[in-house]
Formats: sequence, structure tokens, C-alpha cells
Amino acid sequence: MMDLLDRLLGHDAWTTGTLFDLTQGLSDEQLDHEFDIGSRTLRNTVEHVVRNIEGWTDLMNEQPVRPRPIDNLSLTDLRRRYDLAIVDFGNTARRLRDEQKLDDKYLDTLAQPPRAKSFGGTILHVLTHNHSHRTEILHMLERSGVKNLIEGDVLGWEEMLERN
Repeated sequence: MMDLLDRLLGHDAWTTGTLFDLTQGLSDEQLDHEFDIGSRTLRNTVEHVVRNIEGWTDLMNEQPVRPRPIDNLSLTDLRRRYDLAIVDFGNTARRLRDEQKLDDKYLDTLAQPPRAKSFGGTILHVLTHNHSHRTEILHMLERSGVKNLIEGDVLGWEEMLERN
């Protein structure tokens, strides 16, 4: 039987990882070229996605939010952070699902004033947030001349899994 959370987490990790792969070989000039969308540059948008995954995971685990690292990290460093963050996020989401705590609340200490949010709502927020920014990243990659871009949709991901 299909588990929607596992399916969404798998798609999110594969699609974002594939976008990281597509950025390999881009120059710093291309990564830092300003666009009129998202966080303005490919590097900033990717970093924004990574920081959000880390931050929401820390909040849901009711631990201090990791400090922001230096700006303009290399894509290799961002990929390493992403790979760790998405595993941590997935483990947290699955644990909360298995403990039947998706409707439970935690305190978002970064909100002003701090306020309670549901674990399930936060998990869905992170996944839809990532999707929105992947769309921006795809647009920036296309405008940067990158070829063979993916669509990034769930059905396309499932077809790829069936072929392999």
C-alpha cells in the first residue's frame, strides 16, 4: 500500500538532488547572476531551501535552530548540508507519523510572537515550499542555458523509478 508521506519525501529528495546535479559545472558568475524571481540567484535560492529544511526540522525536534553559516557557500558544501538535512527531516517526519503526532503542536520559537504549529502542517509546508523554489531554480537554470532539465513532477519521478 502506498504511503503518501514516504512518496512525497522520496520525490522531494530525488528532485532536489537532481537539481543539484544540474548545477554542477556552473561558474560562480552563473550561480550568482541575479534574476527577477526567488531569492534572486541560484546560490541564494538553493541556500534558502537548505536553511528552511534545517530550521523547520530543528523546530519540530524542539531543539535550538542551527546558526546560519557563512554566505556564498560552494555548491558542494550546500549539497552536503542538503543531503544531511533531508535525511534528518525525513526521519523526523516519519517518526512523528509513526508516533501519530502529526496533529500535535510544537512551539515555533522563531515566530514573533512565538506560536504553536502542527507537525503535519509543518511537514507539508516544507515539502510544498521546496517545490515552489525548485520551480524557480528550474527557471533560473533554463535562463542560464542548462539543457536536459527535468520537469520534476511526481508522476515523472514514479515513471523513472519503474524504468530502473
